[in-house]
Amino acid sequence: MQKGIPLTEGINPASNDLDIKSVAEIIEIMNNEDRRAVEGVSQAREQIEKVIAAVVETFNNGGRLFYIGAGTSGRLGVLDASECPPTFSVDPEMVQGIIAGGEIALRKAVEGAEDDEEAGRQAIHENGVRQGDMVIGISASGLAAFVSGALEEARMIGGRTWLLTCNKRVDPFIEQFIDGIIAIDTGAEVLAGSTRLKAGTATKLVLNMITTISMVKTGKVYGNLMVDVNPTNRKLKDRAVRIISEATGCGMDEAGELLERSMNRPKVAIVMKMKGMERETAERVLAEHKGFLREAIR
Repeated sequence: MQKGIPLTEGINPASNDLDIKSVAEIIEIMNNEDRRAVEGVSQAREQIEKVIAAVVETFNNGGRLFYIGAGTSGRLGVLDASECPPTFSVDPEMVQGIIAGGEIALRKAVEGAEDDEEAGRQAIHENGVRQGDMVIGISASGLAAFVSGALEEARMIGGRTWLLTCNKRVDPFIEQFIDGIIAIDTGAEVLAGSTRLKAGTATKLVLNMITTISMVKTGKVYGNLMVDVNPTNRKLKDRAVRIISEATGCGMDEAGELLERSMNRPKVAIVMKMKGMERETAERVLAEHKGFLREAIR
């Protein structure tokens, strides 16, 4: 590989002559390469653990988490952030995604947006990032100027900063503005340079871990049940009823009644059932235990 070229821009020998392969052959190649993305995430577990510890500390101190990226990286950050309120009933401001080019870039490419370093700096201020918040830059190549500008600005105002990338050869200039790097070795893409493929898969896996484990460690989960789910539609309401039934051992009808009495808060409903309390008392007990259900029902 030519010196200086990001690892994500390399040519993958496994997919040479892709255009004359059969559909079955291409599927096999892509499936094999996707396994490398999973393995790359596994090899980065130590750094992933460190960033999660920092996110948990940020949340416990009243700070927020911001993802910032361009293109596929930015879209994945926005996706992960947008799933937190319905899954964990957190304020939409607690985890936020910022994408170069703004909301229109979620649906179509905004040419040149990732190269605008000043826009990255402005995005930090426009989105209200402040001291005590945490900003995770997402850039498959590690070279997006929008992301590096944002990280530098976030550091200057007292935020924690990390970079998630699939390129281990990160510019030393960027390293001075970040607390740490999660570098996933996914190798060259099946379609050279198309980082929506393995790099995108690896990125999504890491983001899944960051928010899910951080929410577990801040009391949003009991066992493997999303007891803080926000039942805003029929599917989620049915899920909430099943969660209450699973956690307490009561029947589905009773679980539904508990959900109504708890003002659609499964965690509160579980405390009500397990401790024989009314809603207000159950809410107070949960607050005393900082939202950790296991502690509240002991």
